[in-house]
Amino acid sequence: MSDDILLRLMDVLESRKQADPDSSYVSSLYHKGLDTILKKIGEESAETIIAGKGGDEKQIVYEMADLWFHSLVLLAHKGLSAEQVLNELDRRFGLSGLEEKASRKDK
Repeated sequence: MSDDILLRLMDVLESRKQADPDSSYVSSLYHKGLDTILKKIGEESAETIIAGKGGDEKQIVYEMADLWFHSLVLLAHKGLSAEQVLNELDRRFGLSGLEEKASRKDK
């Protein structure tokens, strides 16, 4: 179910590329460009950190949803997909974090 919502959301985000920036928040982000999208990710990341420090579970979930959403906007903007990220996570599954990090040094 969780990956299904990500894939459905990616479809919506892709469709917003053709929408009028005045009628769609996501389209307005695409229209403003990469720097605006990255700024939103930075803002949402900071808000997630603050929520994490605050300890309110509902606020953590809310801010994390915003962070994931804007991260998905970045993926769509760059022509990438949530499925690619899910595949990468699947590739890493079962690997020690130390092993995975060491394998990146070869790339």
